Amino acid sequence: KAADMLDENDNVPDAGKCLLSDAVGTCVGAITGTPTVTTFVESAAGVKAGGRTGLTSVVTGLLFLACMFISPIAAIIPAPATSAALVYVGALMINSLREVDYSDASASVPVVIMLIAMPVTGSIGSGIGLGLLTYSLIKICRGEWKDVSWLTIILSVLFVCKFFIPF
Repeated sequence: KAADMLDENDNVPDAGKCLLSDAVGTCVGAITGTPTVTTFVESAAGVKAGGRTGLTSVVTGLLFLACMFISPIAAIIPAPATSAALVYVGALMINSLREVDYSDASASVPVVIMLIAMPVTGSIGSGIGLGLLTYSLIKICRGEWKDVSWLTIILSVLFVCKFFIPF
């Protein structure tokens, strides 16, 4: 929705290609040690700005590649100088909260847990993990366990291991 690319049935055309590119980016990012949970924001921002072809992705990739070599120079920029951009991106993300179904606890409670957990833990991944666990627990306790996909259950078990088993 953020990128205005939905068809008449509110579906993303060629969603498989989008998911494949995000999956490859996630795998490569995990190997190189970069965070991968922010893919959507950049993708939506790029499309909203007018980039709708593969050339946009190629140019973005090349610029990120160049950033690897100039990152030491960027490191001298003080954090307060970049804070305005972070506040703007945060405001764009908060805008999505209007679409949450607050009448359904299995949708709204995990969102609230994530909103609280991310700044408290200082980790986007931990916030998402706690939200996922909350979603799974609410669905299972309500007897709606058939609505929880096998992948969600596997991820929930992995997050339980992450949170409760010291490594």
